[in-house]
Amino acid sequence: MTSRRDRDFPWPAVMPVDRERWMAELPLSAFVNAYYQYRDLQRFGDVRRLLMVGPGQGLATQVLRWKGYAVTTLDIDDTFQPDVTASVHDMSMFKSSEFDAVVASHVLEHLPESYLDSAMAEIARVGRYALIYLPVHGAHFQMRLRSNLRDSDLSLVVDVPRHLERPDGITPRYMGGQHYWEVGLKGFKKVDIVRRMSKFFDVIDCYRNRDWLPSQNFVLRARRFESS
Repeated sequence: MTSRRDRDFPWPAVMPVDRERWMAELPLSAFVNAYYQYRDLQRFGDVRRLLMVGPGQGLATQVLRWKGYAVTTLDIDDTFQPDVTASVHDMSMFKSSEFDAVVASHVLEHLPESYLDSAMAEIARVGRYALIYLPVHGAHFQMRLRSNLRDSDLSLVVDVPRHLERPDGITPRYMGGQHYWEVGLKGFKKVDIVRRMSKFFDVIDCYRNRDWLPSQNFVLRARRFESS
């Protein structure tokens, strides 16, 4: 019997982009993102085994391996030559708690909404901790004051939405047809995302990346480890 999910929701698929051109690019945001991933991982203490979901151009993977982490990569697109080709919503090839931490930076928005909870559940199953970074919708404007006096850094960010509708969860309307939803849209406000994540994780931190404004970063601990 065909379920509503099978009938109404598209299956997770590869990005509709020129892969050769995309892989040849190395934007500043990739360096910023790699730094924040390394910085956030320090908060977990003794963490070595990492699963990198959606490694992109591979810069963060190389940085983290250079810093001594044992990194396994997973991607739905074998064009990028991941260690494992699969979708994040079904990582049954991995044992529970196989990794100390899972990193999924700007990945989950590529999934139709119906797979979002199962993706989070899988991340929480295979890793003790997680870094999930998500895109913020709209145009972004920042007023920032930085000083070496007590290392002060004050920032005010204003987001101006380009779309006001609630994503239907089955149509990739955003980021050139790559994203099904983004943080800040109706039903996907930060509070909505935190509430959704809290079914699977303790949210250790949720912060805006001041150096890459389109990124909302979540530092998480899988719920089954909350008392360990």
